[in-house]
Amino acid sequence: MNMTSSPDAPRELMAAVDLGSNSFHMVVAEEFQGELRTLEKRGQKVQLAAGLDNQSILSDEAMERGLVCLREFAQRLQGMDPARVSVLATNALRAARNRQVFIEQAEAVLGYPIEVIAGREEARLIYLGVAHTLADDGGKRLVVDIGGGSTEFIIGERFEPRALESLHMGCVSFTQRYFPDGKITKKGFKEAVAGARRELLNIEANYKTIGWESAVGSSGTIRAAEQAMIENGWSEEGMTADGLAKLVEFTLQFETINDVNISGVKPERRQVFVGGLAILTAVFETFDLKRMVYSDGALREGALWDLVGRSSHENVRERTIDSLQERFYVDTNQATRVKVMAAALFSQVKADWSLNKEASNSLAWAAELHEVGLSIAHSSFHKHGAYLLQHSDLLGFTRQGQTMLAVLVRNHRRKIQKDEVSVLSKRQQTTALQLIRLLRIAVVLNHSRDAHEVPTPVLTVNGDDLMLAMPEGWLEEHPLTATDLAAEVDYQNAAGMKLSVA
Repeated sequence: MNMTSSPDAPRELMAAVDLGSNSFHMVVAEEFQGELRTLEKRGQKVQLAAGLDNQSILSDEAMERGLVCLREFAQRLQGMDPARVSVLATNALRAARNRQVFIEQAEAVLGYPIEVIAGREEARLIYLGVAHTLADDGGKRLVVDIGGGSTEFIIGERFEPRALESLHMGCVSFTQRYFPDGKITKKGFKEAVAGARRELLNIEANYKTIGWESAVGSSGTIRAAEQAMIENGWSEEGMTADGLAKLVEFTLQFETINDVNISGVKPERRQVFVGGLAILTAVFETFDLKRMVYSDGALREGALWDLVGRSSHENVRERTIDSLQERFYVDTNQATRVKVMAAALFSQVKADWSLNKEASNSLAWAAELHEVGLSIAHSSFHKHGAYLLQHSDLLGFTRQGQTMLAVLVRNHRRKIQKDEVSVLSKRQQTTALQLIRLLRIAVVLNHSRDAHEVPTPVLTVNGDDLMLAMPEGWLEEHPLTATDLAAEVDYQNAAGMKLSVA
């Protein structure tokens, strides 16, 4: 449907979908004069985390609950530009060992790729969503988001986070762990608070050192707690320590989680409310909070603003790449030479291979970081670089995005490890092998590290076969490069990918 905000100006529609551990949420918005206008919000309790067994295997029943929800979301998202749709999965799918099974089914239903994000990236996006709902004034703020399987803690000022952490505790997991069979006891609640406080020991000292002027909460648990305090007269505005104590006392009067009936707590929240309330209590106690206010901004709103940032070149991923280059003393001149050559090769084959902008970005970032492992050792530096990229917290990147970079850097020299490409989703594997081939050629052509000018070759495609043509006589004048290219021909052919050089 062609919707417009005026007779002459088409809406720039965008959407974000949050596949949370407790609920799935979707928000559809339009970008208008630098602001976002929310057009539609939908959410369903899926309780994906409740479907994880003690081996971190997601049950068929939990998967089906998720797919049923996504079939509804898919109808609303149909026809939207994929570059303007962000689908992000959090703790439950981070933890699930069989997540790829669900992701492939869900992508088929939804029609858009699903990205699993790391805990700190989740925290960054949450903060971005919260920051855009608050006044743009000075002063550091502590932001807390209690999810189904993890809780994120951020200290930031205006739109810039200064500390990001994600801890393994959530309203679903804590309700299951400390209130088995749904029984609510004071002993179980006390143990749940103690368990949360143990988790908070990991960040307590650092966060108190940084400090904050205000505290903000941004999750369903916190929204329910605030609403319950206000509707029951335990607080006039926001959440207070005294109001929280009264809410806890009232909640512990119920015998089971199914009995929970508190004004302000919606029925779909009640079954996981007691676990979230224990975590909130631990947060207040650990950080000695007197007051916290609720913000309607969250991960999905942050994902929308992240899309806006990328479209206007305010891209956190670029800052992450620059930071890695600086931290690991990358030769940026050499990285740029390889990046420029890789881009020139990419432009010649992108139409034949149907490569998109995201593929172009991945190739460019891999070129900029292909020597990042040299800071560890020259021997097998491509392996060291891949390890760093796979296991670092790279803000702005999804887990799949990090894996793609690691695979490209791992395979930019020596033997092509096709088995390592298989860790990517099926839709990414073909693209990864194509980008690997382009990156390797760009690296080989720049082995001289600016000792002489390197012309851009002509690269042509015939199916999966590549034909590389250098200017007449150039290889004869540069025998070392000719030898390196001959070796590269052997590497690619050995991997079942034909490359010829003229």
